[in-house]
Amino acid sequence: MTSAFPGQDLDASAAASRWSDVRAAARDTVSVGFGLFPLGMAFGLLLVTSGFDWWWAPIFSMMIYAGSLEFLAIGLVLAVTPLASVAMTTLLVNFRHVFYALSFPLHRVRGKVGRIYSMYALIDEAYAVAASRPPESLSGRRVLLIQVLCQLYWVLGGVTGALVGRFFPMQLTGLDFALTALFAVLAVDAFRARRDVPGPVLALLSALVALVVARDQMLAVAMSLFVVALLVRYLWRRRRRPADA
Repeated sequence: MTSAFPGQDLDASAAASRWSDVRAAARDTVSVGFGLFPLGMAFGLLLVTSGFDWWWAPIFSMMIYAGSLEFLAIGLVLAVTPLASVAMTTLLVNFRHVFYALSFPLHRVRGKVGRIYSMYALIDEAYAVAASRPPESLSGRRVLLIQVLCQLYWVLGGVTGALVGRFFPMQLTGLDFALTALFAVLAVDAFRARRDVPGPVLALLSALVALVVARDQMLAVAMSLFVVALLVRYLWRRRRRPADA
């Protein structure tokens, strides 16, 4: 039975769509939240124990909003590092985001403000969540909500950790492993969604080769090898398509 006022039906449909996206984004990010929140607490605790006031936690998390770089920024600020060195460190740590932008569904986000925020909030976890979902299921609102919730988990964790460290000084062990555990969970979720066996195999081989040939620079070498391997795989698959057709 339809309403005598068509506008009411449209409003009800729009409201239902909004709540559907909110629930979907919450389901998408709940596992990420279990990693981001304690990791944010570890950052807040480190910030306070390094001599900063607790209110620096939300400032760092809003102005920088890059987990690994935020941890590095504490030492860089304390050491009064030159801006040129800070800029180079930022480029090296976050250069991977350039590749994220190539496949992130930014085109689904509507509005200039929404797109600017989506580019600003493109972190590893938000990208991993979006990449593990079927593209047709991601609306622009859902993409933005995923990013908003991820930032909320991180900022609240940082503020909580800073306040705990401010009023109840303590040393907690194990929180530094939260980031590793989080990425392990995201990798498993991505594999379950796409069942792409060659990808994890190439990543493992790249890490093993880097461990052998450049132990001190393992991460940079492994990521470089993995990027090259993915490019070669892409070109090989692209060349095979016309022959298969």
